[in-house]
Amino acid sequence: MRPAGSASGGRVPFWHLLDAPARAELAAVARRVHYPAGDSLLQQHELSDHLLVVERGCVKVLVESGAGYRAILAIRGDGDLLGEQAGLDGGSRSATLHALTDVIALHIPLSRFGPIKRDNPVVAQALQQVLSGRLREADQQRAATGSGVVRTRLAALLLELAERYGDSAPTGEVKISLPLSQDDLAGLVLSSRRTVNRLLEEWRDAGWLRTGRRVIELNRPEELAELARPEGRIPP
Repeated sequence: MRPAGSASGGRVPFWHLLDAPARAELAAVARRVHYPAGDSLLQQHELSDHLLVVERGCVKVLVESGAGYRAILAIRGDGDLLGEQAGLDGGSRSATLHALTDVIALHIPLSRFGPIKRDNPVVAQALQQVLSGRLREADQQRAATGSGVVRTRLAALLLELAERYGDSAPTGEVKISLPLSQDDLAGLVLSSRRTVNRLLEEWRDAGWLRTGRRVIELNRPEELAELARPEGRIPP
């Protein structure tokens, strides 16, 4: 598993918080599972008996309301722990996890993870850091809801996706080939599809990016990097 960045500002995935002995101990009780792109890893409301650690791939976290409304909450990738909250208390899953790409994950039974967490302080500390990070993410999302700076959040998200999942060309362009809809992007930046569509159109007209079916190509990522700063300038 390679280290991965985060739109939340340098978050370190669970697996990369562990030392080699802790990784070996968890790997010894896990089985490796392959989820093809488009498959569900976990379903909202199902009962929990295991945790997952992403070894390779990209996963989106979404929730569905009783009325059928779907909202994407986060993107998870290499080294991330999934299903930790429900897995720890044995309750039902609070979200559905979909594979955006082919995913290889470690399936760790809760019955085996619990004793390791109890007896291995490295695992316990890494788990606590992940849980604290998820709380901070939730706080940041609530704060961002009222900030009104959607263009800053969208620029930062595109740069994050480019860093984690993009393919760079020698000329500097970066292609992001993930099946993310504009509704998905809107959910990730806590905005509306209409606003996200308007910003993408604005940046396409400025020559900063190109969009196609399941692909976004950043032609001038340095412009988005400037915009992603809180004091970022408004594009022409």
